[in-house]
Amino acid sequence: MPELPEVETIRRHLAPHVEGRVLERLAVHDERWSQPLAGEELAATVEGRRVEALERQGKYLIFALQDDVHLLVHLRMTGALLLDPVEPPRHGRVTFSLSGGRTLVFDDPRRFGTGELALGTPAREDFLARRLGVEPFSTGFTSAHLYALTRASRAPIKAFLLDQRKVAGVGNIYADEALYRARIHPLRPALQLKRGQVAALRDAVIAVLEAGIAAKGASIDDFRDPDGVQGSFQDRFLIHLREGEPCLVCGRPVRKLRAAGRGTYVCERCQPRPRARSDRPMPAAPRSIRASQAATRRSASRPARSAAASS
Repeated sequence: MPELPEVETIRRHLAPHVEGRVLERLAVHDERWSQPLAGEELAATVEGRRVEALERQGKYLIFALQDDVHLLVHLRMTGALLLDPVEPPRHGRVTFSLSGGRTLVFDDPRRFGTGELALGTPAREDFLARRLGVEPFSTGFTSAHLYALTRASRAPIKAFLLDQRKVAGVGNIYADEALYRARIHPLRPALQLKRGQVAALRDAVIAVLEAGIAAKGASIDDFRDPDGVQGSFQDRFLIHLREGEPCLVCGRPVRKLRAAGRGTYVCERCQPRPRARSDRPMPAAPRSIRASQAATRRSASRPARSAAASS
């Protein structure tokens, strides 16, 4: 699934080609893309409007259109936006026809991608606020904020990072890479992290996302930029997909396990596995032992008799 660096790579590539142009026609070839709106209804709202800006929040690519109309596009698992493709893509679901003869095609073999409409900035902000947590490159992404979020979560830290309502834009690849850099095991409960660990994790998240953007994303399965070119971050992985290879720090073989339902890569020397903790109450002592303990406590609580009183 394209994560924040891949979506940001697409945004940076497309922005000079679409900003300032008029979206003359939007042809929705697959109605699933715009549900619950009908494709014609969505198209009628956006057609004829100038693209004021192409923005991103989390994994959403946002076409900010004239008159405060916003088209929010999510690539999901296999979506890609292709600019002026030479041949019609095999799985084209939507075609954007822009002024100046430019064409943008949303290609998506698995048909999970979506396009949603927000009329007005408040509607856009409400839509995103209900789905996304803090943006990693925003001023709000502080170690103090992240620490406060972890205090309310018993989920493994890998699952915590993948929850878009906590941190926007981080997915499987970048969660693995950030946890390795921060030396935190993916299965460690978020609630157990100390302040120093959370601070290290916050810095690691920013570092891996910046590295991913610099490499123009990671192309493992389907991701490519609007010209069809793959990214190169997969050539720089420190831990992800390196099962059986030596850890780059200690040399111990990298393990693959399941965390948050996803294939997860870890060095269990550099990222110590959390100790098992039992939440089951201790079994009650047998009744005979409890009676003996009670008698001992009563005896100990009686005041000692003085020698004079006993004579």
